[in-house]
Amino acid sequence: MAFPGYDFAPHFTEIDGLRMHYVDEGQGETVVMLHGNPNWSYYYRNLVHRLKDRYRCLVPDHIGCGLSDKPGDDRYPFSLERRVSDLKAWLNHCGATENLTLVVHDWGGMIGMAFATEFPERIKRLVLLNTGGFHLPKTKGVPWQLKLARSPIGGLLVRGFNAFSRGAVRSCVTRNPMPKAVADAYCAPYNSWANRIAVHRFVQDIPLKPGDRGYELVTQVENRLERLKGIPMMIGWGDKDFVFDEHFLKEWLARFPEAELHRYPDCGHYILEDASSELIPMIDDFLSRHP
Repeated sequence: MAFPGYDFAPHFTEIDGLRMHYVDEGQGETVVMLHGNPNWSYYYRNLVHRLKDRYRCLVPDHIGCGLSDKPGDDRYPFSLERRVSDLKAWLNHCGATENLTLVVHDWGGMIGMAFATEFPERIKRLVLLNTGGFHLPKTKGVPWQLKLARSPIGGLLVRGFNAFSRGAVRSCVTRNPMPKAVADAYCAPYNSWANRIAVHRFVQDIPLKPGDRGYELVTQVENRLERLKGIPMMIGWGDKDFVFDEHFLKEWLARFPEAELHRYPDCGHYILEDASSELIPMIDDFLSRHP
């Protein structure tokens, strides 16, 4: 199946019997791009095209997402801990072990920060795009959309009607509505009840209170974020994100006041779609200024 702007050769590695798909384009220093939910490596297509003439761009599809295998609960735990383990195994497979630039968005931030805070010596630069690396800020409530997706009828909405994916391609862009072909490409991997399992499990796996699966790991990552101080950091932020909003941004800036910040008041969660023409050149420039 062809997807607009996504003309990359497919690559696969096997992790515990499951195939993980990834993009591997270009040569040079490694830039690792981690997507969130409901998303896949397609989100980074334009950034890869911009950087691949000077950098090696590595972009995985998390298990259950994109072109990777979509196992049932009997074969995969769909936990944050396992996502981080997958990331380590995949990077080792790719031979990407040092001088890494991480570009993270949404759930990719929590997964990436878990890795970065464990191995800060491997990280050269950080680019944060509407994401988190800590618990829900105390000033932030749980958005109704997430509450609904986590409710007893969430499975029917998310997996039966694809409401989370279809809703995202409409509500997560507030400046530049997606062309139908692009919106369809975002949703294409999630074309059945079975294939939407990861979309639902990601929402269910958000740890909100002590005792929730993953809560202690998030606490550990939050406490280790100071290990990343001194690493060049850029933040690209869409202010109209209904989840990763000003509460999350304030938390990042309180921890990393020297981060280079680019805010877009009229843009939403899918910031690389909404502000593509501005933000992608700025990311390129940021990498160049921190060689």
